[in-house]
Amino acid sequence: MPRPDYAGAVPLTLLAIGETMAMVTPVVAAPIAEADAFLLDAGGAESNVAAHVAAFGHRAVWFSRLGDDALGRRIARQLTARGVDVSRVVFDGAHPTGLYVKDPGNGVLYYRRGSAAAHLDAADADAVSFDGIDLLHVSGITAAISASASSFLSRVLTRAREHGVPVSFDVNHRAPLWDAATAAPVLLELARTADIVLVGRDEAETLWGTATAAEVRALLPEVAELIVKDGDIGATAFVGDAEVFEPALVVEVVEPVGAGDAFAGGYLAGRLSGASVSERLRAGHERAARTLQTTTDSIDEPASTGDRGGAPVPLPGAPTV
Repeated sequence: MPRPDYAGAVPLTLLAIGETMAMVTPVVAAPIAEADAFLLDAGGAESNVAAHVAAFGHRAVWFSRLGDDALGRRIARQLTARGVDVSRVVFDGAHPTGLYVKDPGNGVLYYRRGSAAAHLDAADADAVSFDGIDLLHVSGITAAISASASSFLSRVLTRAREHGVPVSFDVNHRAPLWDAATAAPVLLELARTADIVLVGRDEAETLWGTATAAEVRALLPEVAELIVKDGDIGATAFVGDAEVFEPALVVEVVEPVGAGDAFAGGYLAGRLSGASVSERLRAGHERAARTLQTTTDSIDEPASTGDRGGAPVPLPGAPTV
């Protein structure tokens, strides 16, 4: 979707925090048992968002733990190529980088138990610098991977509030990590502490019994900016007293994993650029549509000069709704 340049916009900085694993996926969308060629890439909800934000010309920083191993170093190199600042990442010599495998048509296989990221703790949170950070992005996955990572997440959110940094929270319930009954109260409390919340309508219904976007809003009236995604139908944003709906784009889906991160990245990039709520939603849908047409979690942009992994994608600078 073509968009005009946003005049006079100053790139802002997103800090994204959470686990990233090495991702193995068939090059062609076929089940693992039938595929002949595979791609080894970086895949993680928060670093995916950072890469999408970087593609729009903003500065994106990602923090987590990676194993001090070949997979961890490869992930760091791939994210750097996509314009993400990984200089704060801790390389853990005692624990490995996690791995997951996409099996198109059959879901995802995870090999992450005991990973370096699962050993994030409150001490790591205290070491995070918020200097120059305009927005923090996290997800519910961190709360699920281990008790120490959950403590890390709680502490880093407290520190963000102490530094006056707004928090974006993607609910991101992962059923293989924890059942809905266990996850629901934890994710609800985390959502209530955030400034921006992204959640799927069906996800919210599974967790909290809210069947519509309006019911999710009624459950989370204190959230300044609530975005309820409804698959291939569209997304509704509640910002202050405004309610804005944008339909999803119609695409042929190759593989769905990563589309939610792409939507979040497009939406948050629009917010950082001062775009209107409608424009933010459209940017989210556009990034999600492109990701749905690949077998990976990411969209590699054409090479550009400078230290970014892709050419900045301009957004309009319309006033915020």
